[in-house]
Amino acid sequence: MRAADAMLRALGGDEIVLVLPLPASTSDIGSQIGLADPGVQQVRLTPVLVRTLPAPASGPVQRLELVVSVSAVASAVEEQGLASAEALFNMALGIEHRGTLFRVENTSTDYFAGVPYLYRVTVVE
Repeated sequence: MRAADAMLRALGGDEIVLVLPLPASTSDIGSQIGLADPGVQQVRLTPVLVRTLPAPASGPVQRLELVVSVSAVASAVEEQGLASAEALFNMALGIEHRGTLFRVENTSTDYFAGVPYLYRVTVVE
C-alpha cells in the first residue's frame, strides 16, 4: 500500500472530498419524514490521481476516473464506522474535485497478490 501511495503522490497527489450525509436524528419527527435536512459532512481523501475520460456526445459534460489510495479509503471507512469501501462510495452523495460536484458512476478495486491496493472510481458531472 505504501508503494501505491508513493506512486499516486508522484503522479499528481491530488485531493477529493466525499460528500456524505450526516446521520439523521431518530428523535426528531421532522427528519424522520424528510422535512428537516440533517446536513452533510465532508471527508477528504488524498493521494488521488485524477484522469479525464472521454464523455459521450449525448451524455454527461465531464467524466473522470479517480484512482484512490486504499490507505486513504481505509481510514475514511473506519472513521465512518462502515464495513467496506464499497459502502463508503455507495453512501456518498457526491464527490467534489476542484469546486465541482460529481456523481459516482461506478467503482472497482485493483488487487495485487489478493490484496486491494487501489480503488478506481468513475464520476460524472
